[in-house]
Amino acid sequence: MGNNDEHLPLFTTTPAKARIPFKFYALSIFVGICLIFVYRVRYIPAKEEAGRWAWMGMFLSELWFCLYWFVTMILRWNPIYRRAFKDRLSLRYEKALPGIDIFVCTADPVVEPPALVINTVLSVLAYDYPPQKLAVYLSDDGGSDLTFYAMLEASRFAKTWLPFCKKFKVEPRSPEAYFRTAAEPHGDPVMANDWSSVKKAYENMKQRIETVTKLGQIPEEIRKEHKGFSEWNLVANRRDHQTILQILIDGKDPTALDMEGQSLPTLVYLAREKRPQYHHNFKAGAMNALIRVSSRISNGPIILNLDCDMYSSDSETVRDALCFFMDEEKGHEVGYVQFPHTFENLSKNDLYGGSLNVIMKVDLPGQDGNGGPFYIGSGCFHRRESLCGKKYSEECKKDLMVWNDIKVEESTASVLEDTCKILASCTYEEKTLWGKEMGLKYGCPVEDVMTGLAVQCRGWRSIYFNPERKAFLGLAPTTLLQTLVQHKRWSEGDFQIFLSSYNPLVSGYKKIPLKLQLSYCPYLLWAPNCLATLYYVAVPSLCLLRGIPLFPKISSAWVLPFAFVIIVHRAYSLGEFIWCGGTFQGWWNEQRIWLFKRISSYVFAFSDNILKLLGLTDVAFAITAKVAESDVSQRNVQEIMEFGASSPMFTIIATLALLNAFCFIGGMKRVIMDLQTWFSNPFTLQILLCALLVIINLPVYQGLFLRKDKGRMPTSVTHWSLMFAVLACALARY
Repeated sequence: MGNNDEHLPLFTTTPAKARIPFKFYALSIFVGICLIFVYRVRYIPAKEEAGRWAWMGMFLSELWFCLYWFVTMILRWNPIYRRAFKDRLSLRYEKALPGIDIFVCTADPVVEPPALVINTVLSVLAYDYPPQKLAVYLSDDGGSDLTFYAMLEASRFAKTWLPFCKKFKVEPRSPEAYFRTAAEPHGDPVMANDWSSVKKAYENMKQRIETVTKLGQIPEEIRKEHKGFSEWNLVANRRDHQTILQILIDGKDPTALDMEGQSLPTLVYLAREKRPQYHHNFKAGAMNALIRVSSRISNGPIILNLDCDMYSSDSETVRDALCFFMDEEKGHEVGYVQFPHTFENLSKNDLYGGSLNVIMKVDLPGQDGNGGPFYIGSGCFHRRESLCGKKYSEECKKDLMVWNDIKVEESTASVLEDTCKILASCTYEEKTLWGKEMGLKYGCPVEDVMTGLAVQCRGWRSIYFNPERKAFLGLAPTTLLQTLVQHKRWSEGDFQIFLSSYNPLVSGYKKIPLKLQLSYCPYLLWAPNCLATLYYVAVPSLCLLRGIPLFPKISSAWVLPFAFVIIVHRAYSLGEFIWCGGTFQGWWNEQRIWLFKRISSYVFAFSDNILKLLGLTDVAFAITAKVAESDVSQRNVQEIMEFGASSPMFTIIATLALLNAFCFIGGMKRVIMDLQTWFSNPFTLQILLCALLVIINLPVYQGLFLRKDKGRMPTSVTHWSLMFAVLACALARY
């Protein structure tokens, strides 16, 4: 290695190019918004005129949209992009790589099937990394012997799978994903033979796991195969059991070898203790238990955490992350490295807007440019000490030199299993700083965002890295209700942070840059967006029915700022979406889901937060289903929107859809009866707004009245929404 190479950085940072058009767009939109406000103030109805309060409401709604747009522009103003150099890392540090502890979390064997969980586990076990420095931990908050059995099967299959991956450089290293996408090799007879035998071994293992899962219990002959099954003799139920800790592969054991005689990584199963009288703090509690237990078994200075449905699709991702932690100039400042969330089960045009492409490719690079991305819960590499509450200081520069001197307790697996159980007990955290100053934060549905903010406020820098090859692939919701419930949880937790002492404008004051504080706001303010959106969706339509104009005539010059802001803003949004890899139909679907979230998920998130402030409700946590029924999956592929279940969210969506349909008919009747031209009619813009809402709600009308499959809108929702819509129209008329 040349002297020049020794001083080259392990990563580079590049600002986004060609930002002048974006800044011109932002300036022009701002001017258009100012003109809209001038119109609203200048033409406000007199006190005795009808519609004065409706006009004021429009002005306040538009003011909110403007403020929200402003913080979004701050978020996107200065995006930066990273590049990692794994070759330089290998040349300098191949013999001094730090230990890596990988945490995979699961909570329910029904919603998150064991066969899915072990594919994620196997994908990270097979990382291109020294096995003696790799440890994988599964936290099973479901406390299921079915999941433990799957892990036992995975530990055996790993002896075949890992050497196969390394020998033939397999990608991705989730066996399910690999065998689903890879064609059987024919040119190389050795690989063809190995490929067939390994695939058969995997399919046999998968069949055994799925058979036991369907059975719902472990047969007696299987229970005799491992001492760990005896732990379930003492389990009352999934919410009342002792700590179950089993080291399935002990990486320090010289006999723990694969089929080629090479060492295996450590593999650990943990079901932390749960008792009805103790709050278990959901995923945050599980992660904190893993942090403590792993500190005794492997104590890797770097921690990767993954959701159980998000497998690794690049075996060198860990080396990408280390380029940021081990860079000689800036690596000591890095608290965590966040990778994007990407999904493999999206429909062609992303029916439910689940790709999050704009967030991952536009927003997070922007937040990185403002000081660092937030922690989004999965696919994140953490510096252990930053996660455990340590503040950044210049002394951290020395830590890189001692990473390989970290020692752990030299004990047998059985001794470690016994001594570490106390670390995952219900009482261990009493009168400690865990959940407050140490580990992940408690008391919020989005503990990840709150924890990442705390790490940044302690002086650490966060990094966002979006590599060319996707690092992780997960599963997005495949029904509308799953999507809405997921966003309800996210927006509720985000707004809870905004209303708490953890608000970045408060907790981050003089600790992180103001532009980073403001960069959190577009997400923390998701929930209150419901108020302005509900107003804009309902009130102009009802005023149209009542004969109250709220917009300028088409013939008036004041229509220009409205038209300019709407057309340019949406055109830019479309261009941005397509630049991120989407399609026009995908963008249109995104607009529909954007509307549905704001009038349903965010409404319940906002109201739940208000009720919580009043002490009338408490935090709940919902797990999003990871596997769909075959007919649901088929409709997702065909891009037919799935309703199916009865939900208050669907009632709101259907009511507003019907309300706008009725008002559109009433508005068209008014135009025909008045014999006015479109240009001179004061209701033209309201009619166009109504028409747009009708078009965007076409799948709702189909679900209410035209479809006969199981995914149609439930009859009860149809009846209630019809009644509410008719009642609202009647009240508006009379």
